[in-house]
Amino acid sequence: MTFSPRGALRVTLTCLIVVAALGAGRGLWAHYMDEPWTRDAKVRADIVGVAPDVSGFVSEVLVHDNQAVKKGDVLFRIDRARFAIALDQAEAVVAGREAALDQARRDRARYEKLKDVVSEQKTEQMRMEEAEAEASLRQARAERDLARLNLERAEVKAPVNGTLTNLSLRPGDYLTAGTAKVALVDTDSLRVEGYFEETKLARIDVGAPVSIHLMGQATPLDGHVESIAAGIEDRERTVGTGLLANINPTFSWVRLAQRVPVRIAFDHVPDDARLVAGLTATVSVGDGVP
Repeated sequence: MTFSPRGALRVTLTCLIVVAALGAGRGLWAHYMDEPWTRDAKVRADIVGVAPDVSGFVSEVLVHDNQAVKKGDVLFRIDRARFAIALDQAEAVVAGREAALDQARRDRARYEKLKDVVSEQKTEQMRMEEAEAEASLRQARAERDLARLNLERAEVKAPVNGTLTNLSLRPGDYLTAGTAKVALVDTDSLRVEGYFEETKLARIDVGAPVSIHLMGQATPLDGHVESIAAGIEDRERTVGTGLLANINPTFSWVRLAQRVPVRIAFDHVPDDARLVAGLTATVSVGDGVP
């Protein structure tokens, strides 16, 4: 069978197109199935629930919503009048216990000088009363210190550097000790968590460079792999009522690769980049290209 030059050219072009398509298909398969990159990534940060250590009415709010604050900045104050009165009472009790201890010491010293006249039992009683006065004074000082601490804690400060969000606190609100009413985004904990398929974990190493692309922002960010999650939830296994393993008896023939969180730290954040916890990101590790 013979081919004309034109027919030979067609066969050659067809073969080249098939080879190119196979090469492109293989490249796309490796890119999507093997290369360590994912569009399933989120900007995350630790959220600190700021709660007062004492209960009372809010007398003053010194911040506003979405304000950046530094560690130690005063956020709001609880009404201090009640705690100031408690401190005055505690200091008065300390003064009275100190006077009682001084009297007990003088009595004990006087009875020890008169030990030839008074009984040993009376002397021992004076020593016991001195010891009780010392213990009472220590208790009073502890209660005074607690009252002073409560007065100081009526001024609630930021525990970390961060940004306040969804702030709805107003003067006059009553707050209960230990109940968080202010959300503070810890900006020092901002990071990206990429959820990589388990088939790609073999090509991800701790410390590897990472390229980060935030959705809606053109400037790419640089980072590195900080850690890889040590475990994920096994949704096929539960604990039965008899405390024995309860395994799902069904098996799906189509098995999707599970996602494993990979924690990524920022190396450098440009000034024009806006990091908001919850943003969607595309991340690629090493030579992976999104």
